[in-house]
Amino acid sequence: MSHKKSSVVTGDVENLRRRSAADSQDNYADPEQHHRFPRRHSHTDRLCVGSQHPELGTAETTSPDASSHHFCQYTPKCFLTVHRGGHGTSARSTPSLYAEEGWEEGASKTTIRAENEVEAHREANNYRFGFRKWKANLTERPIEDRSDIVKELYSDLSIVKPQQGSIISFGNIIYVVLFGWWVSLIYIIMCPLMFLTIFGAPYGRLCLKMAWYFIWPFGKSVEKAGDVVKRSIVKPPKCEVIPEERDSEDNNDLVRNKDCAPLLMSSPIPVEIPVPELPARNISKHWCRISTFIWLLLGYPVLAMVHALACALSWLLVFTIPVSKMNARTLSIVLLMAPEDVQIHTLEKTRGCETRVILCCYQALNVYYYKYTIQGINIFALNLLPLVLMTLIIGYTDHEHNYLSAETKFAMAITSIIPLSYYIGMGIASFSAQSNFAVGAVVNATFGSITEMTFYITALLQGQRAGTKCYEEIVKAALTGTLLGCILFIPGICMIIGGIRHREQRFNSRSAGVSSALLFISIGGVFAPTLFSKTFGNLVCESCTNIPGNTSVPFVCKDCHYDTSQTDPHLILSHIEALVYTISVLLPAAYLIGLIFTLKTHSHIYDIHISDGQGGHAHGHHVVHWSRWRALGVLIVATVLMACCADLSTENIEPILKNSSVSQYFIGVTVLAMVPELPEIVNGILFAVQNNISLSLEVGSCIAVQVCMIQIPLLILFNAFYDVGFVLVFSDIHLWASIFSVILVNYIFMDGKCDYFQGTALVVVYLILLSLYYFAPPPRSC
Repeated sequence: MSHKKSSVVTGDVENLRRRSAADSQDNYADPEQHHRFPRRHSHTDRLCVGSQHPELGTAETTSPDASSHHFCQYTPKCFLTVHRGGHGTSARSTPSLYAEEGWEEGASKTTIRAENEVEAHREANNYRFGFRKWKANLTERPIEDRSDIVKELYSDLSIVKPQQGSIISFGNIIYVVLFGWWVSLIYIIMCPLMFLTIFGAPYGRLCLKMAWYFIWPFGKSVEKAGDVVKRSIVKPPKCEVIPEERDSEDNNDLVRNKDCAPLLMSSPIPVEIPVPELPARNISKHWCRISTFIWLLLGYPVLAMVHALACALSWLLVFTIPVSKMNARTLSIVLLMAPEDVQIHTLEKTRGCETRVILCCYQALNVYYYKYTIQGINIFALNLLPLVLMTLIIGYTDHEHNYLSAETKFAMAITSIIPLSYYIGMGIASFSAQSNFAVGAVVNATFGSITEMTFYITALLQGQRAGTKCYEEIVKAALTGTLLGCILFIPGICMIIGGIRHREQRFNSRSAGVSSALLFISIGGVFAPTLFSKTFGNLVCESCTNIPGNTSVPFVCKDCHYDTSQTDPHLILSHIEALVYTISVLLPAAYLIGLIFTLKTHSHIYDIHISDGQGGHAHGHHVVHWSRWRALGVLIVATVLMACCADLSTENIEPILKNSSVSQYFIGVTVLAMVPELPEIVNGILFAVQNNISLSLEVGSCIAVQVCMIQIPLLILFNAFYDVGFVLVFSDIHLWASIFSVILVNYIFMDGKCDYFQGTALVVVYLILLSLYYFAPPPRSC
């Protein structure tokens, strides 16, 4: 009976694997099968996947038959099991609690691999309502566990590998145009100078070698003469073979069956190969030579500046980081060696073993360097840090605009917000993943909206100092632009990019319905004072043309708007103010109810738990990039720098508002609204490429809900304590654009699936609204 049962389980597992491979393209379970197998799953149902699991972010869907059995292959990986509730399904359906809601159907389980406990918590936070979504890893994976492409990115250019393909490529030719010719030219200029000193002749010959090397360094190696001799004596001509390790049971079987082995069978016999002792290595005396002093005085400083410049330029270009590594290694090692020890050889294509040299480069450009990270920090965010420092120094020292114009300072300040937003997001993710739920929720609520709030408050303060309402209109335009971008553009671009790679993507329509409902509540609450003012306000028109007694001339009025101050100022304004304060209380309350609904009472909508073979405890060695204290320190420093950059941007935006040929509305809804959200857009696109469109949609919805239910009430609270004249009454263009966008996106989310056409529709509507803002007349206060 036990043999029969095990064979059934094995067969179910094989069916599960075949079904997972077929369904991993679409990441959903067939709705018809839920009706065909209306069985319930308990909360303890688990899916433990072996080492052949797809990469992080992909999903596997269990069939109803296979999910009823427990077959776990113990691995040191941690798995995050997400029970999706799309199409009216749930993983924890009980007749007493959810029968009336129609949750009797089978569950659609999605298992996502996590490397360790910290990564598992990060994934869990991604699926929690109100938490910022983060794609990048928070822990460092061992280099040996990474792909060959990633290993190549972190190579120090000291290993000679078997050459694959031709070294004549587009990137290598670009290297000659951008770097090779002038670096080689400096060496050629330094060569006669060293020969003229007579004592520096050895370094003159070294300059000739390096000039020949740097004009085309590909397929060549720089080696040390002593290392070449040593390698030729000690190293065998064949590659080193690492024997396969066997456990104790296999060794016992080998000893037990030693007498039964055939006599003529070849077996490995340990053979001792005598290796001649190497002569004692003499300490290099070239530091005591006159030529070395001449080189360090005349030659090395000039070449150090050249290589440092080439290193910095190629590092800033990101994709040419191999050139930066090559120049850095030359500057720190090659140019400090004895000139007679530097040997340059052309590599043989038939070389079959990997050997270590001082410098060897095959390609100058690698497109995969956008993945390059240092201490978990993406290379683009790292390269923008000098811009942040430059912005702060110039912005607070050059008040008279002697060096840079106000427009340039504004552009620098806005661009500096991008890396700071990245650091704040990574700090939130790192701190939350290493803390409990309560602490993580507080950190997300505190720092989640800090990027936008710093700009809004500094802009309102700047408007109060300048005595103009134009800054208030810019803040309202930025608020509306953030809503439109998060409702239309972020989901749309994610659907397009994800739909190109995956024909159709499905998402949790249940959770999307909760986000849509909160968006309706948010838009209704935010624009309620605007509707109130239009209902009870007085329509005022300026520049009216009318000739009495001449009916042939039409009655034309321009610049018509609702004015609440002329009808009944005390009654209307007091009512609007009371309405605004009431809404500022109701919106956070609705947000809190949404948190309780999705995280406590109806958590089965997401139903996330960590699953592995040892009762939910993660295994495996990992190194966290940022500890909790380091993440908290980065959050505080980045917040302070963000406030400074926001202050500089609002201080230098006035010439743009006055002299710009486009509407101030357009500046607010595009530059000021979407630039701080670029890290979030990148995260959403990465989720969509990984076929996890649910998180891509949650990225935009989460930001939009936070804008309405947290950021706007905070602005009202700030205005109550420090009156900056912020009134929650928006222009008509903001009102109708936001309402139309919410209705459209709710219609798109109804069926729980999407493709690139629906994404194109959202992006096109977003561009239409941007065109409307572009041609709109400027606000009256501007």
